Amino acid sequence: MKRVILASQSPRRSALLSAMGIRFETMVSGFDEQLDNDRDPVLVAKELALGKAMAVARLHPDAFVIGADTIVSIDGHQLEKPRDEQDARDMLRLLAGKPNYVTTGLAVVCVNENVRLTGADTTAVFFAPYDEKRVNEYVATGDPMDKAGGYGIQALMGTMITGIEGRYDTVVGLPCAPLAKLLAQCDIAGQVPDEETIRSVTD
Repeated sequence: MKRVILASQSPRRSALLSAMGIRFETMVSGFDEQLDNDRDPVLVAKELALGKAMAVARLHPDAFVIGADTIVSIDGHQLEKPRDEQDARDMLRLLAGKPNYVTTGLAVVCVNENVRLTGADTTAVFFAPYDEKRVNEYVATGDPMDKAGGYGIQALMGTMITGIEGRYDTVVGLPCAPLAKLLAQCDIAGQVPDEETIRSVTD
């Protein structure tokens, strides 16, 4: 059986990869992520996913390492994780009442087998008009602080988030169908869970 490593400590990404039926280990890459507003977020997300995967793959050259990176962009600006609660509030005010675009880049690499595959998927996320009370309550939960763009779709779907166009799991941080295609090129079989399963394992 091929050794698979997920270069992430995100519990949401681990839950999705488990739902695909993949047996894997998790490791932190320590890769320094840098956004770049002068470049297409798809290219940046793929580059960062590859950087994360390669940082782990160099230490474990026999393994197939999965890297993922999620970028939230709006009006041509890429949003990082909030620095503090006020930054989270500012981000949510920026997102209110209009669509933002969530791109998750993917990489699968294996040094010994000379494998270096990348892919990406983008979903549009639509926010309701700004509601200061609701934003303050959400920020107080601490949920925005470890998420690009300052929000998690699991907590806000149907309230502050009114709908999406695209894949739910892309917003969560690991689009299963595109990842399954990359893994298939490495002769690693992964099933694609349905949306009900995706939501149940990440909510």
